[in-house]
Amino acid sequence: MYTILKKELLNSNEIYLMEIRAPWIAQRGMPGQFVIVIPHDKGERVPLTICDIHPEHESIDIVYQVVGDSTRHLSQLNEGDRLFAIVGPLGRTSELITAPQEEQRQMRLLFVAGGVGIAPVYPQVKWAHNMGIPTDVIIGARNKSLLFFEEKMRAVCDNLYIMTDDGSYGEDGLVTTKIKSLYSEYERTEKSDIARYTHCVAIGPLPMMKFVSLLTKELGLKTIVSMNCMMVDGTGMCGACRVTVGDEVKFTCVDGPEFDGHLVNFEEAARRLKRPDERRYRIASIDEHDGHRCNLSAPVAAAIQRQKPSEQDPAVRATNFDEVSLGFTPEQAVTEARRCLHCKKPMCVTQCPVSIKIPDFIAAVANEDFALAAEIIAQDSTLPAVCGRVCPQENQCEGSCILGHKGEPIAIGALERFVADWKRNNTPENSECPEVSENSDKKKVAVIGSGPSGLACAGDLAKKGYSVTIFEALHHAGGVLVYGIPEFRLPKQKVVEPEINNLRRLGVEIKTNVIVGKSLTVDDLFDRHGFKAVYIASGAGLPKFMGIPGETLGGVLSANELLTRTNLMHGYDKGYDTPIYLGRRVAVIGGGNVAMDAARTALRLGSEVTVIYRREQADMPARREEVHHAMEEGIHFSFLTNPVAFLADEQGNVRAMRCIRMEMGEKDEKGRRKFSPIEGSEFEIEVDNVVVALGTSPNPLIKLTTPGLDTQSWGGLVADGEGRTSRPGIFAGGDAVTGAATVILAMGAGRTAAKAIDEYLTSKQ
Repeated sequence: MYTILKKELLNSNEIYLMEIRAPWIAQRGMPGQFVIVIPHDKGERVPLTICDIHPEHESIDIVYQVVGDSTRHLSQLNEGDRLFAIVGPLGRTSELITAPQEEQRQMRLLFVAGGVGIAPVYPQVKWAHNMGIPTDVIIGARNKSLLFFEEKMRAVCDNLYIMTDDGSYGEDGLVTTKIKSLYSEYERTEKSDIARYTHCVAIGPLPMMKFVSLLTKELGLKTIVSMNCMMVDGTGMCGACRVTVGDEVKFTCVDGPEFDGHLVNFEEAARRLKRPDERRYRIASIDEHDGHRCNLSAPVAAAIQRQKPSEQDPAVRATNFDEVSLGFTPEQAVTEARRCLHCKKPMCVTQCPVSIKIPDFIAAVANEDFALAAEIIAQDSTLPAVCGRVCPQENQCEGSCILGHKGEPIAIGALERFVADWKRNNTPENSECPEVSENSDKKKVAVIGSGPSGLACAGDLAKKGYSVTIFEALHHAGGVLVYGIPEFRLPKQKVVEPEINNLRRLGVEIKTNVIVGKSLTVDDLFDRHGFKAVYIASGAGLPKFMGIPGETLGGVLSANELLTRTNLMHGYDKGYDTPIYLGRRVAVIGGGNVAMDAARTALRLGSEVTVIYRREQADMPARREEVHHAMEEGIHFSFLTNPVAFLADEQGNVRAMRCIRMEMGEKDEKGRRKFSPIEGSEFEIEVDNVVVALGTSPNPLIKLTTPGLDTQSWGGLVADGEGRTSRPGIFAGGDAVTGAATVILAMGAGRTAAKAIDEYLTSKQ
């Protein structure tokens, strides 16, 4: 997979063509779409438009220019080498191709290409040629040596016009000069009462697309531009590719990459594309600190009641990404477990979304039988080491503990973590696979998404003997566990990877780099790949923004982007290609766990961080432990503060936030106090970056490509309490249904759906 079949240097400007074996993409790719290429395991996610498709070879062509570390590494690969990953096809197909046939028959097309933009123009021109649509092409370059694809383009268009800035080849002048000339000549012909062209497609450098669009607007010629250059991740999860089109802010990777050129705000896009000023921003790296990485192990003094796990010192941990909590020692775990009252009606079990037999596993810990405790937890939880670290136990199992009524509840989460860690550390890598039920039929079930809900569902189905395949859009399995939660809260190699490998040992197959809705559809899973049921656990990955002035300024980013660059792409490590640009003063907007994760990450990258929250501290939805840790580490908080606008400097970067003071009022129907702005209380906070952490929503790809699948008005899938959707055989759960929630709730939905899928498939025998 991803083998380089062909490599060719196209010109002296280090522009290369590669043909790459990519069966998923070759089956479904269309002109106008793009792919994400990762050259090696530490490479950046590079968005590149599909240049050509070869179904007979199961391959695609990409063209790229060497402009940074990742494309440099890409250029160093040769025929026969393999890419680490390639994902797609992504983005929307060109609107020319999706137009009604009657409209296509009336088309007369003008394509304008410059620089690397020549490559993505080619497949669209080739399509028009095959459809018999009259097509002219203008190619612009500074000089002859920078041209490529001349002969390929001549073979598929009616007229090819080449413009060079220095007149060294073709005609002397800019592409706009030729457009004016073509219209001037046409006006003198007998056909001048018929529009010269019906559509113009311009792809190339932003200035070229801008001035072509300005000219064609004067000419009344509908113009499409490709904003591929804005993209970062390509799947919509980071929000970095925001572009203003008319009065709306669009995500290039989800809503584009092609837009109406007459509506695009090119000035704003150009500002966002500028490399950050290194006098103000730096490529943040943990190596910028003194290099001290602490691994404290001395236990704290024994508590009279609830045991307290050891932690790194706040001053030390604020400079590294090592795990903050060091967990219980065996002695602490046993002491804590012996505090349990073993209630006759344990409310802790009913408040656990996956119904772990909490008193039973705690009793085993109290008896120092850690192996038995692990067996008991494994009956109900697929990810105990994860849940023990990140679940909001204070609102669930620990929140209902009787001991908590007059003192401190049992540290259920810390005990769960201890047991899971003990099990992992004492289980040989080649140990026997957990018991799997006999199932002679081995019906195939597809799970979309490898986050906590998908992993839980896949694990339960595999134990029942089903043949389960997980389809993951990213290049690493784990979903939000990998891209969203920082290393200092949830170590990836030590904790997440072993949990995922446990599923592989159960026989679960995990296919990464497959975007359901693009690489293939839900109906493809049934009709072409023989799956009998599908569980959609695609999560909620699209970041939300505030919709206030200045939100598209340079330096304003989503928490998703910051956390993905840090957690998934290791941007803080100089050994990886992905950069993280942060200034000295960073404001994080929001009060949930994601806001705490973003703030504590920015702090570790060397910034001074302030959390902006419009309510009071007691109203923050984040875990109390996370808020406490953030304050210990030196993060500032500004409560009862709400941003109303982001203010720009002369370069188009954010320089300050205009905020307004808030006041709390009466409670609403849900029991939460209302808030309102205090008139005349506006003030400014100087910032170099703003990180928006206001939640996420489901990606629309699956709902747009799955007929008959009902959705909520806000984008979530409609499913009943068992995970059944409006279509038989399709189940859904987790954040894709509820919106952003907790790991344990997503796991509970996955386990519930697994039971419903088993009942559904059994009833069909």
